[in-house]
Amino acid sequence: MGRIRILYPFAGDTGLGGSHVSAHGLISGLDLDRFDPRILIHRQAGAVGEYFRDMGLEVEIAPDLPLMRTPNYPREGDVGPAAYLLRLVPRLMKELRRITPRIVHTNEGRLHVNWSLPTRLSGRRHLWHHRQDPRAFGINKLAPLSASRIVSVSQFALPAQPIRAIAGRFDVVHSPFDFSAPIPDPAAARAMILGELNLPEDTLLLGWFGTLVERKKPVGFVEAVAEIHKAMPGRPVHGLLFGGDDEADPTQRQRCLDMAAAQGIAGQIHMMGFRHPIRDYMAGVDAYLVSAINEPFGRTLIEAMSLGTPVIATAHGGNPEAITDGVTGFLVPAEDPRAFVAPVAILAADPVRREAIIAAARADVLTNYGQDKHVRAISRIYEQLAGRPG
Repeated sequence: MGRIRILYPFAGDTGLGGSHVSAHGLISGLDLDRFDPRILIHRQAGAVGEYFRDMGLEVEIAPDLPLMRTPNYPREGDVGPAAYLLRLVPRLMKELRRITPRIVHTNEGRLHVNWSLPTRLSGRRHLWHHRQDPRAFGINKLAPLSASRIVSVSQFALPAQPIRAIAGRFDVVHSPFDFSAPIPDPAAARAMILGELNLPEDTLLLGWFGTLVERKKPVGFVEAVAEIHKAMPGRPVHGLLFGGDDEADPTQRQRCLDMAAAQGIAGQIHMMGFRHPIRDYMAGVDAYLVSAINEPFGRTLIEAMSLGTPVIATAHGGNPEAITDGVTGFLVPAEDPRAFVAPVAILAADPVRREAIIAAARADVLTNYGQDKHVRAISRIYEQLAGRPG
């Protein structure tokens, strides 16, 4: 019957994100005796293409293949709706005839929208991998009409008001994580951070990881650090934000700095920028504060738990699906900076409780979020879409 060919289109003009890391974990784990993955990147390799190449995957660049402009992603060189329908859809259909995939697997908002119509018109199967807000237009209005299958990273991300029933076409498959790499030594990682920032040994290091966008609430993290600082006057408290700016929301960095100044902790907030690899920094902080709301399922939360870093997260989005409060981490009310104070104080004052939470969290993520489990689940969906027995 031959291998099932799958096309993975990506945009080359975006920063590297969790969807790309997850896609790499899937593609690199596929059984190549059963599947034939093809990666196509629009216009330029960019950070995404270079990442895939660095990780050992082959990519094809389509330098003259634009994308349709969408309200959330107004990129230079994109085309309007009329040009999309008249010129770009035929171009994308031509690419499908050339590559001849059985399945098109899209992983991000713009690519869902752009490839949905040509995939359907070409009679191929479309796997819409939803990683965003359950209220988003595409997942509620387009995917129910056009997608052959919808995969979500969490129950939270289930479409809120789909225009058409999706029963039988919707699956929850958590993102893949590779836990095979050695865990950095927490003491050495912590010493590295203290040395880089020239901070005293007793500093409480609180971390935040992600792209600087409103939904992830980096300003809320700064407010939480300020509350913890006030509650622990005898100990230096510093907040470290790891992550790059987002082109669509470039104000967040300055808003964090302004909030730090307003709270009187300007010298205790550090904009660490994008760091790769991030594992040593993530393992070196004393706790990871997840201030985000409407986060379908954060990769960094699971990564931190696997590294032995305690997580305190908002009880919002997909976070409650990943954390058992008081057992594998802590859940706190969303958009309440003071709520982070008590869990941080527990972790700082009770090393036995801290180690118990670390052990329980690591055992949980190793059991439930391994890369092999994800690859098996998606492979089964591919075979079902291709009409083959699982």
